[in-house]
Amino acid sequence: MKLGLGLDLYRGARLEVPVAKIVRAEELGYHSVWTAEAYGCDAFSPLAYLAALTTRIKLGTAVVQIAARTPAATAMHAMTIDALAGGGRVIVGLGVSGPQIVEGWYGVPWGKPVDRLRDYITIMRKVIDRAEPVAHDGIEISLPYKGPGALGQGKALKSILHSHPGIEIWLASGGPLNTRLAAELCDGWLPMGLGPDGMTAFEDDLHQGFERRASNREGVGFEIFSGVGIEITNDVRAAIDAKKPLTGTYVGGMGSATHNYHREAMARRGFPEAAQRIHELWLAGKKTEAIAAVPDEYIEETNLMGTPQRIRERWASVTDRHAATGLIVRCDTIEELDLAADLAGTRDQIEA
Repeated sequence: MKLGLGLDLYRGARLEVPVAKIVRAEELGYHSVWTAEAYGCDAFSPLAYLAALTTRIKLGTAVVQIAARTPAATAMHAMTIDALAGGGRVIVGLGVSGPQIVEGWYGVPWGKPVDRLRDYITIMRKVIDRAEPVAHDGIEISLPYKGPGALGQGKALKSILHSHPGIEIWLASGGPLNTRLAAELCDGWLPMGLGPDGMTAFEDDLHQGFERRASNREGVGFEIFSGVGIEITNDVRAAIDAKKPLTGTYVGGMGSATHNYHREAMARRGFPEAAQRIHELWLAGKKTEAIAAVPDEYIEETNLMGTPQRIRERWASVTDRHAATGLIVRCDTIEELDLAADLAGTRDQIEA
């Protein structure tokens, strides 16, 4: 199994990049390192920094928000960082975020996210491929722009920078329409809300998307990366409790009554009643009670916590359920990083 290292730089008030851990991950054979963004630290800048400090590990975003940039701008970021990194190392994981951030932070309309994603991915492909000047007549995005305020002087252009082959586009999704879109247009998928049945609930949507792929190949080379947290500790109870505040905040407060992807992800993972209860408590201002309502089982489904022996014993039950081609690992220490590499056999893959 491939491993990625997940970085939560976007959550901090100060930007601190754990360079030693990232260099160690590359030494251990980790496939990739992943950044993200919300409304603070952006996802691309740290990858440009890491391009100078690493040589092999892929540089991914999980995710960049499509409302933050035009598709051409996102493609330019990817091509520039990939050139700095030596070529074939950048993975652009895309996500729509939610209307609170889209309209409240970026000041653009929510619109039709599925149509916007289709236009966005298609334009990015055209920019990166450089087969011809980029023109696209889309439902949500068109190039050249001919809408309100246009002078009518827009021209289809081709990137001056020649991209290296191998820049990948992945999509994060949990709903059926965007999951089908990921399988149809993208190189990989970052699933939100895998439940006890793993990929089973998504099989039909993935199959429908694969059937529409231009290559007509049923998911050949298509990557699926889920996530897992690893924490070596002698106090599992305390470790579970420590993760509940963030979970409660996301499920209860990171969104509105009508749009909260984290609440929907909890429901998809088999906890619909808990998700609704947390939401209701949070909106009622009972944040402490909302956090306490996060089920222990929900935390343990995506986290391996305890002694190294306990983590080893639970590794297969977690990774087999995900049935993914890779796992994005979140951990604090080098010891935890090493343990994941041993369990996944990434060092053996390097030697082979």
